[in-house]
Amino acid sequence: MVSPGACAQKLLSFFPFLLVLFDLQYEGVTCGSNVDVDKHLEMGKKLLAAGQLADALSHFHSAIDGDPDNYLAYYRRATTFLAMGKSKAAIPDLSRVIELKPDFTSARLQRGQLFLKQGKLDEAEDDFRKVLKSNPSDQEEKEATSQLAKSDEIQRMRSQGEAAYGREDYATAESIFNIVLETCVWDAEIRELRAECYINQGEPGKAINDLKAASKLKSDNTGAFYKVSLIYYELGDHEMSLSEIRECLKLDPDHKNCFAHYKQVKKLNKQIQAAEELIKEGRYEDAISKYGTVLRTEPDVPFYSALVQERRCHCYSKNQQSNEAIRECTEFLQKEPENVHALKDRAEAYIQEEMYEEAIRDYETAQHHSDNDKEIREGLEKAQRLLKQSLKRDYYKILGVKRNAKKQEIIKAYRKLAQQWHPDNFQDEEEKKKAEKKFIDIASAKEVLTDPEKRSRFDAGEDPLDPESQQGGGGAHFHHGWNQWQGFNPFGSGGPFSFKFNYN
Repeated sequence: MVSPGACAQKLLSFFPFLLVLFDLQYEGVTCGSNVDVDKHLEMGKKLLAAGQLADALSHFHSAIDGDPDNYLAYYRRATTFLAMGKSKAAIPDLSRVIELKPDFTSARLQRGQLFLKQGKLDEAEDDFRKVLKSNPSDQEEKEATSQLAKSDEIQRMRSQGEAAYGREDYATAESIFNIVLETCVWDAEIRELRAECYINQGEPGKAINDLKAASKLKSDNTGAFYKVSLIYYELGDHEMSLSEIRECLKLDPDHKNCFAHYKQVKKLNKQIQAAEELIKEGRYEDAISKYGTVLRTEPDVPFYSALVQERRCHCYSKNQQSNEAIRECTEFLQKEPENVHALKDRAEAYIQEEMYEEAIRDYETAQHHSDNDKEIREGLEKAQRLLKQSLKRDYYKILGVKRNAKKQEIIKAYRKLAQQWHPDNFQDEEEKKKAEKKFIDIASAKEVLTDPEKRSRFDAGEDPLDPESQQGGGGAHFHHGWNQWQGFNPFGSGGPFSFKFNYN
């Protein structure tokens, strides 16, 4: 559609010519003796020429109030309305001008052009023909002839487009309506028909602009608001769907379809917002349950089924329910293999399951589609470090606990293994040496995993007891030999640091 600003610029560029035309046609005609009316007309004329449209309009209102039969006041007010992009308001003024002065060809020509833009082709042609019969100027005759020919062509093409639409040839109908709308930019009916063509061709998103335009061009167009709301809903934009359906109810609070759809969208929107709030609060199990209600509220629209699955994937991953996360994320990624969020969530779940190569693959795929994502870059680096680390000593594996194990679980596992592998339990020298090494690894694992700072470093891919992995060198850590652990009570509360040395 032509913007009000562009319309104003175009009209004002021709304003000097229009003013001359006004004065020529107005010359010798008595518009009343009211001096105030003349002042308002003159002031409005100057303000209009200066582009001060609101002020000009105010003066033309006053002029018409002072002299309701002053055709020139109506004409200039119509011109101001057009400059402001208010074509609907301009047409009644132009009609009043023609009523007061039937031979004012400029007003009739301008009204015909507005009718043509609105798609009112019969009314437009009637105006153009009457211009040609009213002794027009050469310029007006040329313009009226051209516009009449254009209107005839649009009539023909519109009929062809409607026929194609009637036989469900939506692609042909769309291409014809495209041409019609280049001229009839304010034709609400054709815009709605083109919108239906888009919908029937599986491109509902394209229909939104035409339907929104139609809702403004046609008064009380509840149908357009309803359709736009339905499209947004199907596309997954539940918030915009709610906004549009409210506009429908503003026009008609008792509209049956709009009210029913409003209740559905409002309920769904509230549930999704509540679920997202739970995720922000870290209440992942509650969020998973809430998204279950979303699926029960709307089981038929594919977007919401996919949304529920993607958000469950996220919640399971963040809640360290790695097996459930991998299952949910994998099912979702079969439908949307390039979804970066699901790839990141599954990669995190793979890390929890110590499936580092799989995590690396997911992070690399995600990075391919979002190469500036800091989370992806850091996650990939972490997975690569952990893969390298897993080829060396893995303290979680040594104690046989999961990476998300609590401190109590770690101590319990440690005590059981320390008792089992204490070298004093073995008499054979070879078995004793093997037990000593095992016991040292068990004690080292407990040392690292029960110390929050050391565990954090290990989880980031660094071995805090390995001098080679220390950044900056100068590490004070050392690997304890068996002699240094002798006399250590694995069931004491002090862990690896609660031991004593026996000096013989």
